Amino acid sequence: MMFKNIKYSLADMLGEGYLKSVIDANCFFGAEDRAKLEACAYEKVEFYPEANQKRNDALLGKVGTKVMDDYDNTNDGASTDSYKAAFHRAAAPISGQGCFRIGEDGRLYFVGKSEHYHASLGHTFWGYKLIDNARALGILNATHNNTRGFITRTLERELIRTANGISENDTEKLTEILDSREKHVLNRIINLETGSLAVEAAIKMMLNRFYKQGAADAERVYEGRIPVFFVMADRDGGCEANYHGTTIFAQTFRNIWPGIYGNAEQQGLYKVVSVKINDIDDFKEKIETYNQAPYKTAGFLHEIVLMNYAGIRLQKEFLKQAYALCRKYDTPTLADEIQSCIWYKELYLFRRYELTPDFVIIGKGFSGGEYPASKVITTAEMDSLNQFGALVTNGQEELASLAYLITMRFVQDNGQEIEANEKFFFERLTEVAGKHKNAVEGAEGLGFLASLVFHDLKTAALFAKKVNESGIDVSAQTYKTNCPAAVLIKPRLITSEAGVEFLVSTFDRILDEMK
Repeated sequence: MMFKNIKYSLADMLGEGYLKSVIDANCFFGAEDRAKLEACAYEKVEFYPEANQKRNDALLGKVGTKVMDDYDNTNDGASTDSYKAAFHRAAAPISGQGCFRIGEDGRLYFVGKSEHYHASLGHTFWGYKLIDNARALGILNATHNNTRGFITRTLERELIRTANGISENDTEKLTEILDSREKHVLNRIINLETGSLAVEAAIKMMLNRFYKQGAADAERVYEGRIPVFFVMADRDGGCEANYHGTTIFAQTFRNIWPGIYGNAEQQGLYKVVSVKINDIDDFKEKIETYNQAPYKTAGFLHEIVLMNYAGIRLQKEFLKQAYALCRKYDTPTLADEIQSCIWYKELYLFRRYELTPDFVIIGKGFSGGEYPASKVITTAEMDSLNQFGALVTNGQEELASLAYLITMRFVQDNGQEIEANEKFFFERLTEVAGKHKNAVEGAEGLGFLASLVFHDLKTAALFAKKVNESGIDVSAQTYKTNCPAAVLIKPRLITSEAGVEFLVSTFDRILDEMK
C-alpha cells in the first residue's frame, strides 16, 4: 500500500486573501516581480512523490553498509560531560532523506526512533517545501504573544477543531466550541517552545486553584488545602514511571531533586502520589484518601503509552474510570501526548481512547523536526494565568505553525495508510516476541510507539547494541532502576510495509543469532 501523494499550495493551506496581503506587503518592500511571487503562492507541492516512496524501499537493502567516504574529524564540540559520554559521532547526520540518515562514518542508517520522536515524516519531507515557499514570499517566522500571526491563529483553530473531532466544513460547530465557557471543553491554546514548558504551564494552572498568582488575586477555590498530584507509579510503587519534562516541578514528580521535594512536602506546599499502572482500585482508594482535609487532589498527569517506562500502555477502561473519578472529585486531568501526538490517524491518542482531558500537551512530531513547537490545549475553566504566567517570547513562530499544518494535512489525508502500517508493525513485532520467549517477555505499546520487553537488562542491552550495529537506531532503557528491561522503537509515519518487514525481520534475525 502506497501513501497518497497529496498536493497543496500555500494558497490552499492559508487562503488566497492572506497570500495576496503577503505579496502586497513584499511588493511595498521592493519585490519587483509580483508574478513570480504569485506563482510561488499557488505552486502545488507534492508531499510524498511515488518515486521517492519507491526509492525509500529500494534503499532498505543498503542499511548498515558504507555508501560514501566517512567524514574523518575530531570535533567533539564543547558539551557537558554527560552529553559527551552519550555521544556517537559515527551516527551523527551528514544528510538524510525519508527514513534514512547517512552518518559521519559514511554508513546508511535506518531511523528506528524518528530521531527521538521529532522527525515524524522523515528527513527532508517533500511537503515541507511549502515552508521554503513561505520564506520566499517574505512570510516572517518571529512573532510575539501580542502579535500572533495569521498562520499561528489558523493553526490554533485547527487544533481545536481536530481535538474536538469536528468535521472540516462545520464552522458553526467550531464557533460554538470556541465560544463555550463549559467545563471540560477544549478551546484554548498556549503556544510554547518545548513540552517541558507546556506541562509546567499546566501545572501552574492546576496550582492556581490553591495559590494566588498575584498578591491582589481573589481567594483561590482550594486555598489552604495541600495540592496532591497523581502520577503513574513504577512497578515498585515509586514515581519513576512518569515523565513530564525537565522543569523542577515535573522532575520532582519522578523522584529527581528529592531534597527539594522533601522540604516542599514537609512544609505542605504540595504532594506527589503515584498510582499503580492500570489498577483502578488503587486509583479509587487514593483519590478518596487525598480528597479529605488537609489534602485536595490538584491533578492527574499521565501519558497513554509510557515511552519513558518500557512503552507500557495504559488500558482504555482504566483511564476512562480514572477520568470519571477525577470528574467526581473536581480533579483536572492532563494527557501528556508529547510522544503520542500525530503518531495515529486521529492526531491525538486521547481521541482514540474517547477521553475528555482538561489539558492536552502536544509537540515534537507535529512540527516534524523542523522547529521546536509545543502547545497546551486546555479549557475556559483552566484558563487562569495572566499573560506572563506561561510567557515564551518565541512560542508562536509562524513557520513552525505552518510545519504543524503541513504535518496534520498529510496525516489526515493518509490516515488509512498510516493505520494499516502501524497495525502491521505491531502484529509482526508481537509475532517475533512470541517466537523468542526465551529472551523476550513480549511486545508493549501501541502501533509505532512500541518496545520489546526482555527478561533481563543484560540481554536487552546486547540486543540494542547489535541492532544499532546493523544500522538501525533503537535504545535500551537502562537509566531507570525500577524499569522493565525494554528496547524502545518508534518508526516514522512514512515507514512502508516493506520498511516494517525489514525492521522486524532484522530484529528476528538478531534474536536468532543471540540464541
